Amino acid sequence: MDKRKLEELIRLVEDSDIQELHVSRFLSSVKIIKGGPPVAAMTAAPVAVHAPQAAPAATAAPAEVTDAQAERDSGLVPIVSPMVGTFYAAHSPEAPPYVKQGDHISVGQVVCIVEAMKLMNEIESEVSGTIVRIVKENAKPVEFGEAMFMIQPD
Repeated sequence: MDKRKLEELIRLVEDSDIQELHVSRFLSSVKIIKGGPPVAAMTAAPVAVHAPQAAPAATAAPAEVTDAQAERDSGLVPIVSPMVGTFYAAHSPEAPPYVKQGDHISVGQVVCIVEAMKLMNEIESEVSGTIVRIVKENAKPVEFGEAMFMIQPD
């Protein structure tokens, strides 16, 4: 099952009263459950994928930090990870990063790689603008829906 189909299924669950969806196709299987922690993977064995849901206020950071972060990110658009994996800023350890803070990017430009299950997935920008902040550290884990870059759109 490709990434776009998985994203479409997750949106279907998020935007409906469906609480759980199980889809099997050939050798892959995915189970989407609304309201759990975000997890995404595609394997030959059945996998549970939880559709993101708003976090309760009790798990949020203190109000001062949240307000400061919200003010700092006001007007910025995140580029989020479409899957669970490992964030890589470049295609190899010796190569320069795809983008740096302050770079102007355009729609469709590759900004990073997310490795998932030994597959290197090039992540393209869906927005045109300037990279204000790179949120993730190179070679660190990234979760489904987690911001990797903050962009000031054109």
